[in-house]
Amino acid sequence: MRVGVIFLIRMAAPEDVTGLTELMYEYIVDFYKNPGPPVEKVHHLIQTLFDNQQGKQFVLEDNGQLVGFATLYFTFSTMKADKIAVMNDLYVKEAYRNSELESQLYLTCKNYCTEQGYANMTWITSVNNKRAQAFFKEMNAVQGKDWVHFSIY
Repeated sequence: MRVGVIFLIRMAAPEDVTGLTELMYEYIVDFYKNPGPPVEKVHHLIQTLFDNQQGKQFVLEDNGQLVGFATLYFTFSTMKADKIAVMNDLYVKEAYRNSELESQLYLTCKNYCTEQGYANMTWITSVNNKRAQAFFKEMNAVQGKDWVHFSIY
């Protein structure tokens, strides 16, 4: 770690809207090559997560600059008859990938779910995102085998 550098992982706050919006567009448009949603919708999503009822966002900060974020959404599982969390996003700028900081951002989500009594934390990643798949295996995550994921647009 660099001397004099302050890294911080914390819950996103209203003053993070601009930096978080920029990171989310990097993630959506640059990383996953998807069309960018209207900025109003991104801001509405961020604001919705500030109330912490439907989800929560954590940010990774390097000397006051946001360099990563993770999003948890809260739902339920009929199979478990309990609440579960979906880690919808785990994104860090390229310089932070495969780093201890990326691991700590992931563990912040995992620990939050454990501390709050969620039955499990689940997530998906692109079949092409081999780096993320390797990262999650290193973090002792178990790849699902029992369910096939579908979407409708």
